[in-house]
Amino acid sequence: MADLVLGIGDFGATRDPASTIKTYALGSCIAVVLLDPASRTVGMLHFALPDSTINPRKAQEKPGYFADTGIPLLFREMTQVSGGHNVKGWVAKLIGGAAVMQAEDNFNIGKRNILAAKKILWEQGLGPAVEDVGGNYSRTVTVSVMTGEVAISCPGRGQWKI
Repeated sequence: MADLVLGIGDFGATRDPASTIKTYALGSCIAVVLLDPASRTVGMLHFALPDSTINPRKAQEKPGYFADTGIPLLFREMTQVSGGHNVKGWVAKLIGGAAVMQAEDNFNIGKRNILAAKKILWEQGLGPAVEDVGGNYSRTVTVSVMTGEVAISCPGRGQWKI
């Protein structure tokens, strides 16, 4: 069993049925989860900001930090790991985009992240099938490669699946 733990700006994909992909403490950040049922491939990106033009240097160093540079990389990774399967059969899920701190409300980073992720997914011909976004609480996300289930947990709120 090889669990893949992603930090902010990280992405990855796997077909190992004994694996999970996990990311912790999504506040205003977004986890984009891609599932390819045909090849049983699962991928995830944990991005922090919607647009890489605000910090081009950071975008070069860690392109997964931004929606506009990270989501295309996740698509590329999924295509490679899945053996070139067509994106039309994939399922997308979005998690996060909360407003967990008062200062974030002024910038609407969570909302801007949600909109950026949806826009980029739609441009790829793939809208989110399911989402658990917004609110004012942090989320931890675990995806089972074997089942494709996405489990979300939150301190004080328990665990649920989408």
